[in-house]
Amino acid sequence: MKAVVAVAGMGSRFFPVAKTINKCMLPVLNEPVVAYAVADCLAAGADRIAIITAPGETGRQVRHYFTQDLDLKQYFTDRGWQAKYEAIAHLHDQADFTFIEQPRDERYGTALPAMIAGDFIDGDDFLLLAGDDLLLRTDGGSDLADLVAARTAAGTPAAVAAATVPGADAHRYGILSPRTSGQGHQVLDAIVEKPTEYRQPSAYINISRTLLPGDAVPYFDSLKPAANGEYQATDAVAAYARDHDVLIHPVRGQYYDCGNTAGWLAANNAAAQV
Repeated sequence: MKAVVAVAGMGSRFFPVAKTINKCMLPVLNEPVVAYAVADCLAAGADRIAIITAPGETGRQVRHYFTQDLDLKQYFTDRGWQAKYEAIAHLHDQADFTFIEQPRDERYGTALPAMIAGDFIDGDDFLLLAGDDLLLRTDGGSDLADLVAARTAAGTPAAVAAATVPGADAHRYGILSPRTSGQGHQVLDAIVEKPTEYRQPSAYINISRTLLPGDAVPYFDSLKPAANGEYQATDAVAAYARDHDVLIHPVRGQYYDCGNTAGWLAANNAAAQV
């Protein structure tokens, strides 16, 4: 099991601080947002993790956090503060990290991490997720681990995590439209971006957490940009779902979009209550 974590965004909604600080490195309590995503990958069984960074300073910050700093470790050890450093040292022991820079060129969009990580994926199953949002569980569980287990139980080649929102709020999100498979599972039929009309009492929304087999990568590689010029991961997942069953798995955690200031603040307030 591998994981591809996307953190190469410009963070325009956090400017001007995002000029220097990657938005995924902003803290939720005393850990950066991306550390929660990586911890979820580890809980799901991913021990090889590619983090797709931007070039320059913001990418350097992410690489530094997920690699050993022996001088700092010794500094803490000399002062008897080993427990403090252990909060990040365990990450280095549990997974092999690969860092891939996403070039700043004319291409952009949520599909690029999977497109440029093809050699890393190398035909294996992989988790694809954004590193700037948070699924907060109060029971100690992992929604990515649940996603992996649900896919195994259903026998589908892929699975997509879904948060559930009231139907009246569906127009704000990308909606995962389900159908029932021949085996009786809810699988992905289509992804509808911000529907203008939605009549169901609740809706499954896309939260950028997907479990895919290696043979899904060509669906990313063959993408054409959408009307807005973006290479969209949802287009590749939807194309794969037309040829294969993609299980829709509702998550138990509370979803927070930490890519904007309101979501990041709400995540901190919620985490402080846990």
